[in-house]
Parts: sequence; C-alpha cells; structure tokens
Amino acid sequence: MCGITGWVDHTRDLSGQGPLLTAMAATMAPRGPDGSGVWLSPHAALGHRRLALIDLATGGQPMTPAGPADTAPPAVLVFSGEVYNHGELRAELTRRGHAFRGRSDTEVVLRAYLEWGEGAFDRLVGMYAFALWDTRTETLLLVRDRLGIKPLYWTRRGDGVIFGSEPKAVLAHPEVPAEVDVEGLAALFTVAIKPPGQGVYRGLDEVRPGHVVRVDRDGVRHRRYWELTTAPHTDDLPATVAEVRRLLGDAVGSQLESDVPLIALLSGGIDSSAIVALAARRLAEDGGGRLATYALDFTGSETDFKPDALHVSRDAPFVRAVAGHVGTDHTDVSVETTSLVGELGPALRARDMPGVGDLDVSLLLLFREVGRHASVALSGEGADDFFGGYPWFRAEAEHPTDNFPWSAGVKDRNAQLSPQLREALDLDAYVADAYRTALAEVPRLDGESGADRRMREVFHLQITRFLPFLLDRKDRMSMANGLEVRVPFCDHRLVEYLWNVPWEFKRTGGQEKGLLRRAVADLLPDEVVRRPKSGFPFGHSPAYLDAIRRTVRTIVADPAAPVLDLVNVPAVRAMVDSDAWFSGDFTPPPWLPRLIQLDQWLREYGVRVVL
Repeated sequence: MCGITGWVDHTRDLSGQGPLLTAMAATMAPRGPDGSGVWLSPHAALGHRRLALIDLATGGQPMTPAGPADTAPPAVLVFSGEVYNHGELRAELTRRGHAFRGRSDTEVVLRAYLEWGEGAFDRLVGMYAFALWDTRTETLLLVRDRLGIKPLYWTRRGDGVIFGSEPKAVLAHPEVPAEVDVEGLAALFTVAIKPPGQGVYRGLDEVRPGHVVRVDRDGVRHRRYWELTTAPHTDDLPATVAEVRRLLGDAVGSQLESDVPLIALLSGGIDSSAIVALAARRLAEDGGGRLATYALDFTGSETDFKPDALHVSRDAPFVRAVAGHVGTDHTDVSVETTSLVGELGPALRARDMPGVGDLDVSLLLLFREVGRHASVALSGEGADDFFGGYPWFRAEAEHPTDNFPWSAGVKDRNAQLSPQLREALDLDAYVADAYRTALAEVPRLDGESGADRRMREVFHLQITRFLPFLLDRKDRMSMANGLEVRVPFCDHRLVEYLWNVPWEFKRTGGQEKGLLRRAVADLLPDEVVRRPKSGFPFGHSPAYLDAIRRTVRTIVADPAAPVLDLVNVPAVRAMVDSDAWFSGDFTPPPWLPRLIQLDQWLREYGVRVVL
C-alpha cells in the first residue's frame, strides 16, 4: 500500500517540478512511511510514497523497466495496492521472455502493460489504484480496481491533469483551490448516495471503480474495463455453498502474502470470524504459525452497552469464543470513549472531509494500536453487501420502497441546515435524482421474481454506493496509521458469482447471510454461526455525550465559526439542549459529530463554499 500523485500537461515543461511533486507526495507520508520518490520528464511528473510489504529491497517507485541506462524507459508506473495473482502473471510473462529484477507486484503490473497494453488490466486480481505514463505515446492511464477499494482522485487544470491517492495531495498543488459547491455539499450531507466518480471538492473527482481514465494530446477519455454480467444461476444450493466456500477460501489464501507482520480483525460476527477461521487454517497448513487477531471494545461497555435494533449484543463474548475455538493470538484494543471527541480532528484529516463521527474515530484508534504491531490486516468488509446482511435487505424483499434503503435520515439533516443552504441543496431532489440514476445502471435478468428483482437492485446499490463509502472509510483510517487493510470478500470473482445467486439461497435457513453461515459452519462455534448481525460498536458513555454537547455549544457561541453560515443555529441549539435527543443510550445525534468536523474542515482546509 502506498500513496501516489502526479501532474501531466502536454503544453508545459514539468521537468523542474521536483520540489512540488515531493511536497505533494509528502502530504501522504502516513500512507508511505518507508520511502519516497519522484520521476520527472517534460510533460509528466510522478510522485510516490511507499509502504513496503512485499519485496522490501527492490520494489521502490516510481518504477521503470530495467533497460540500458542511456535510453528512455517505455513506461513509468506509480502504484498503490496489491495484486494477489502477481505470481501467476509473473510466470506467464517470464515464459514470454520478460526478465524481472525483483519480486514486487508493481513490476509485474508494469511488465504486463508492456506485454498486453490496456488488456493487462483485465488480468489483475486485487485492490489497486495506479498511474502509468507511457513515454512512447505520451499517454497517462489512471486505473482503479473493480470495486473501488483503493482511492484515486483527479482534476483537470487547463490542459493538464493532477491526481493523487488522497485529496490533500492534489490540494497541495498551487493551482487547485479547496472549494465545495452545491453538488459537493449535497454529497457531504447525505450518506453513500453520490454517483461513482463524483467527489466532494469542486472539480476534484474520483476515478470510477473498474475504469481507466486515459489522458493524451487528444484530451481525456473514460473506459470501463469491468462490469457485472447478469445470467441465470444454475447451481443448486449444495453446489452454491461449496463454490462460495472455495472462492472465499481462495481469496483469503491469496491475501496472506506479506513480508511484514499480518493480523486479522475480529468482531465475533460471522463476517470477520469466517475470514479469521479460513486464514488460521491456511496458515497452519502452510506452516506459517498462529494467526494474530485484534478486536475493538470500549471501556465500560459491560455496563454502558444498551442493545438496539442495529446493535443486538456486545462483541466481546463472541470474540473470545472465536479466538479460543480457532486458536489465535488475540489482543483486545480498549478505547476510552472520552477520547473520541478529541480524535475527530485526526479523523477529519485522514479523510480530508467530514465523515461519520465516532465511527471513524473508533476505527482510527483501533488501527493506531494495530499499526504498532503489524503493517497488514485482513477484514470482513463486503459480506453484508454481497450476502444480504443489512436489515433493509429483508425489509426491501418484503416491502420494497422507491429509494435508497439507508437514506431515511435526509429529512432530519434538512432541518439542521440554514434556510438558504436548504433551498440551494434541495437534498430530497438530490437523493431522488441520484436514486433514478442508480436504478438505471442495474443490469437486469428477464423472468426474475419481484423479490429477486428488488434484491438485485439493492445488491447493485450496495456495490456501487454503500460499499465504496465503507471501503473509503476503512482505507483512510487505516492508511493514516500506515496499515494496509485487505478485504477478501471483495475479491471480484466471488462478487461475480454472488451477483447471480438468488435471494432464497442467500437467506437459506431463514437468517440473514444464511448462505455464508452454511459455507463456514464447520469452522466456527455454533453460537457465532447463529449470532444475528450486530453493527460496528460505538461508545455508549455519558461522558462522551457531555463532551459532544460542550463542543457544539462552544462552536455555536463563536460568531467567527465558519459553520454557522451553513447550519440552522436555533435548531442546532435546540438539539443540543434537548434531553429527548440525548436519551438513555448515551448516544448523541449523529449529525453533531459531523457538525464539529464540518467546522474544523472549513477552518483548517480553508474551504470556500460556492453556492
């Protein structure tokens, strides 16, 4: 895992821009604490920060193919992520006459491009975002993995393109102002609704998952290199269970490669427990020793925890059951809830924009501790999206709505905005338009039942809207601590298979994620296999509640606070003062931590609001 950045302009000489590229890359130092590099030419300047995980000695970047010292390289690559099938590709390229100077997957990607051109991208299995400058044609290719696991941002400036793994790298360029317009604010004030590719900063977009952005003297073009294919599912239930087990086992096995310490995250839910059990078994078979696992908990959760519809049980008992059953070297990371408010700033700076408050912060603190002991972690992201784990899957199957299933809170957010901003944004219209756009993208299958048709829609909404939001959160909080998180459930081969599995199979046994539970039931304790989904833990503490209220009151009392121009101050004051909002579960309204971050963002990043 690394951080990449660069600038391409066919009308300007960039060969003297080394200091600027170094500064842009330096903004992402936590993503790449193990090294940095810059490559310059008249029309392309590339920067890189390295987190060394494989081939520590010879995997430095920017990377060019080995060749005579007096000749220009045919291509230059800056790469972030992992290609899990690089061994197979290396063997094939070697048979075709390519010679390798090291073991890195980056060199395999570069050689694969020289052999197959853009056709190489279809062959990659992994999570990645990279920029490749073809010196022969003076063409820049920006490439992102199929599901958008790794981030890549870009903007057009004049006749040029500036890009980076994080917005902060692009914003470090003097020609890129920090601005947000109506579209960006609408995306910011809704959750997991913006279309793929749309950013928050004005003019700063994301490379869409599964796409290539091609920049040459003729302009900028986009090409999709991957999409889901809809077809009838022909396997019966036992065969489907077996295939899910095989595909998931292969994905986990391929993601265990690392030349540095690797751990697995464990929550005691079926998702992370499945990854832990499969990883531990593979390590034992390969003689790799015991797997280390880490879990998050909050101090005082034994007494403060209050179950609700999304958090039905504490994680700790199930974590202990899995760790003992599988035999891992387990560590609990205990987070003090009173520390959460003070970490909203670091979480903001990791994202470069307001996020989801204490949920971001708790991840940040977990990864801070894990990063002291390991550089790679396995995680269970994606299982809820692909197997139907969220509560709205069942609700939508039985009583389908005509909206994003998770967008019910838009009206509450509307009430907290200033009247001027509320009118300018029109969040209801934004969500409705985004939903129509999303539905139009869904590949259909003739003859499906109404439930299967709706489940296919929700599955696609999850893959293209909700999951990218979660993956970005996981990437930004982990990489802020120099930790690479791998997500085996997001292996595109497993996703392609599950795309066509009918809903009745996914809910086999009458329980959410029934298909996954059946596929790994022999590996885990019965109580874990049967445990209903319980959401990511958050801090239940009167001290945290009081800290949130104090911080928000300080902000609204400051006439210079930039956020006051965007919010309905009387409504915010009423929310803070209302005991009805701050109920006995010690959980503040989720809008308030975001408001705190919004004020910090406007101050620290100097964001100009353009309405």
